[in-house]
Amino acid sequence: MPLASSELILNADQSVYHLHLKPNEISHNIITVGDPDRVAEVSALFDSIEVKKQKREFVTHTGIYKNTRISVISTGIGTDNIDIVLNELDALVNIDLSNRKINETLTSLNIFRIGTSGAIQEHIPVDSILISEKAIGLDALLHFYETKHLLDVPFSEAFKKHMNWSGDKSSPYVVNASLDLLNLYDELDVLKGITLTNVGFYGPQGRILRLSLADNKMKANLESFRFNDQLITNLEMETSGIYGLAALLGHKAVSVNCILANRASGTFSLQPDKVVKKAIKMTLDLIVKNNL
Repeated sequence: MPLASSELILNADQSVYHLHLKPNEISHNIITVGDPDRVAEVSALFDSIEVKKQKREFVTHTGIYKNTRISVISTGIGTDNIDIVLNELDALVNIDLSNRKINETLTSLNIFRIGTSGAIQEHIPVDSILISEKAIGLDALLHFYETKHLLDVPFSEAFKKHMNWSGDKSSPYVVNASLDLLNLYDELDVLKGITLTNVGFYGPQGRILRLSLADNKMKANLESFRFNDQLITNLEMETSGIYGLAALLGHKAVSVNCILANRASGTFSLQPDKVVKKAIKMTLDLIVKNNL
């Protein structure tokens, strides 16, 4: 049965609603970045660019890098935007937009998030690159999907107990990276860790400007949390949504975090662009090297 026009919304030119893209305008290798301006930083390294599209905060460039076709797309900030981007990318490769029917043969995308992040452990240096082995989501996104087979429940239960988690907040969930993509970084100069995906930048990450926090022990409790000798390494705002939806839809995803701040030491990078450029070049070369 065809998907209703209210469920799969298309523009007048038959592109998907928010991303304004058509199926032939993306590669199977996707780099996502939060900042729309960072799309051009990535595509500046391409040998050629064949597609440039923008609608709202969603900017997409598709081009060729060392004979490999790659797309880079900005998501904006937060897992609410990730819900849009991941579902519409999947629709582009796994739904026939002309008849609104799901394809019999499904396609798997390789999704690499490159973003900035703050470390919460003092030993993690500013200007390092950290790959997320798993993500803890403090948002509610995945709870709107059937995910019981996917989530690491013992981990999330230990987290809630340690944090004395309030029932007024969304229930945290835990999801893993794609091992296939995670292992690509094994031989490189990177760290690996567990990433906490937050629903905001200030209060939800324990920052105090003019507003008081509901939980003044949050930052200290995050730093001291341990589960099976694993600890939380860093904070950001998209990884859990990407990991969860990618796994549910049959795609592979990994998150590459540029550590610009260390919350434990109170320090911030003096050259933030340098580590971001390093992560971009590293990921582009990995895609080519592994013939993805």
